[in-house]
Amino acid sequence: MDTLTQDALTVLQPGFTGTTAPGWLLRRLGEGLAAVGLFGRNIASPEQLAALTAQLRAEREDVLVAIDEEGGDVTRLEVRTGSSFPGNLALGTVDDTALTRAVARELGRRLATCGVNLNWAPSADVNSDPDNPVIGVRSFGADPHLVARHTAAYVEGLQSAGVAACTKHFPGHGDTAVDSHHDLPRIDADLTTLHARELVPFRAAVAAGTKAVMSAHILLPALDPVLPATLSPVALHGLLRAPVTRGGLGFDGLIVTDGMEMQAIAATYGIERGSVMALAAGADAICVGGGLADEETVLRLRDALVAAVRGGELAESRLADAAARVRSLAAWTSGAGAAREGAAPAPEVGLEAARRALRVTASPGCAPLSAPVHVAAFTPLANIAVGDETPWGVGAELVRLLPGTETGTYGPGSAGAEAVLAAAGERRVVAVVRDVHRHPWMARALGALVAARPDTVVVEMGLNEAPPTGALHIATHGAARVCGLAAAEVIAEA
Repeated sequence: MDTLTQDALTVLQPGFTGTTAPGWLLRRLGEGLAAVGLFGRNIASPEQLAALTAQLRAEREDVLVAIDEEGGDVTRLEVRTGSSFPGNLALGTVDDTALTRAVARELGRRLATCGVNLNWAPSADVNSDPDNPVIGVRSFGADPHLVARHTAAYVEGLQSAGVAACTKHFPGHGDTAVDSHHDLPRIDADLTTLHARELVPFRAAVAAGTKAVMSAHILLPALDPVLPATLSPVALHGLLRAPVTRGGLGFDGLIVTDGMEMQAIAATYGIERGSVMALAAGADAICVGGGLADEETVLRLRDALVAAVRGGELAESRLADAAARVRSLAAWTSGAGAAREGAAPAPEVGLEAARRALRVTASPGCAPLSAPVHVAAFTPLANIAVGDETPWGVGAELVRLLPGTETGTYGPGSAGAEAVLAAAGERRVVAVVRDVHRHPWMARALGALVAARPDTVVVEMGLNEAPPTGALHIATHGAARVCGLAAAEVIAEA
């Protein structure tokens, strides 16, 4: 196979379906494909995942095996049980960078043990808009400098375990009211604000040595009035790559696009043209496979890149440079085994962090819970990044601590307080909410429930923006399994 075609394959990071590698994927690894992206659909257990990555490495020893494992609400490693690690907001709430570093190191150690060597994390977004539908608890917080120090700590911890960090979503997805999975978000901040807010954590990540940065499909007219960041030479080459002396970030590692099948790109430019434009703008690796996970997609993109070079739309030297950066990162991960071997297990660090992140507000005379309760889980529609297959809440843990506890799930069409009260009977109610400030139906139901039953316990597992309510209010700052466990411990001991 010629060098041009090999380079076109090298820059792709495709996904696939199934818990073993399909034949087509193994063939393409033999032809030059250098990376594979894993999602929850590919993972059944740590043992199965280790066998899968070994299967990939038998075909290509230095393959980059990437995963979208943020911990917290966005987990692929524990997609069916919930994460053993709290997410970024919980870590930012504790604000102990040594703890953040330890959590990231243990997460990295577990990924490395399974053969994963590139993590599309951490999120360095500053959550400046509390109504943001896609970032929220995935951000360390709303203070750029807090986000910066925890982003740096996370990068250091993850990479100390031999797993490359991919800091995202450059130049910052926090000030958006639109989810780029569905449409193209627009941020109308001026350049002064961008430098003082969004870019602060990314500068810290670059200084901490992040091996990769992921671009965002967002439009910032002050930076580029026409093209979203993923496709913008101004954003990627002119800002992320540019030397610090010229106002850039001076980043020399791998630039990875966010998923090109997301509607912000696919519905506007199409994935073939979008991929060509992204590489021309300065991206090095094309992430595709969250929704498109087949050989046809890989071949379409490979052929589009080859045709773009032959047609003069994409410089052959730019494609070669991108492929070289992919191979350089693969070489680093291959040599990072020593760091991986030196990572001592810290199995309890996630639960320790979740416990420290709780913020508890108790009314005077709040009675302890020692009998079975009715858990009312007010469940909003999950965004695509989180997915709806990962369990969350406190019900499972309360069943263990308070046997006989039952859980009812209530959505926008069934969230009346009357339904909860009827199901609860004489039992105390534990109301579990997620971003109650963003969902009027949830706020109404919760208000009516607390008015009728003032002894209700309220657990907020999203952004803690609404005033505390209920006899006992627990803010977990995330919906990871360990956050639910930490909250259940408090409820059972209240």
